[in-house]
Amino acid sequence: MKKRILFSVAFALLLTGGAMAQDVVTLPAPSKNVEMSLYGALQQRRSVREYEQREVDNATLSQLLWAACGISRPAESKITAPSAINAQDIRVYVIRKEGAYLYDPANNTLTRKSSKDLRPAVAGRQTFTTNVPLCLLLVSDQSKFGGRQTGEKLGAMDAGYVSQNIYLACTALGLGTVARETMDRETLQKALQLADDQVLELNHPVGWDKTPAKREKLPFKFEVVEQPDSSAAAAPQQGESGNDIIDMK
Repeated sequence: MKKRILFSVAFALLLTGGAMAQDVVTLPAPSKNVEMSLYGALQQRRSVREYEQREVDNATLSQLLWAACGISRPAESKITAPSAINAQDIRVYVIRKEGAYLYDPANNTLTRKSSKDLRPAVAGRQTFTTNVPLCLLLVSDQSKFGGRQTGEKLGAMDAGYVSQNIYLACTALGLGTVARETMDRETLQKALQLADDQVLELNHPVGWDKTPAKREKLPFKFEVVEQPDSSAAAAPQQGESGNDIIDMK
């Protein structure tokens, strides 16, 4: 009888441990080796609403999350995105078919917060995001500003910084995304058990760009163009000055 009880307890602990292991996902270290330059990403950044139906692997997700608001200077605990009074109020939730996870920049992990598929709630009225591989949900923890009265504008501003990082990282990685304000806030607030001071700001559906041909790396160089001598009789053309100009091609 005692052996059976011990076996049952051990088996239950094994199951619990397995469930806990699945609830915390350790992401691969984010690679910073990306071919596209910052200026190339700025040149090609656009909003994408059509995605391939294949998963975004954890290695790529790790790169994307680090770019969004990961730890860039560990010694100073600084992140990749600017933040008002360094509050670092933006929390990023990864919404997938198998559940919703909270990104922990310090440990580069995902912690499950819900086992529900919340993509329809993120989609809201715009159903094109319902079956997207994943969504990134930006939530401002305005308790870090002393509450919503003082944090409303600052939280929206910080979400904008993170949103732009997501756009540029997606462009460099060959992913597509679009920043959205539309979502079913009530459902998401309850499912993620958000406090009143945790405000849903923006969301980004993310997937492999269905039209990669439009995202080929374009040549991007600077050329210094010599201007005529200032003593020349001809008047300068419109847009010219006495200094060398940089011609972008």
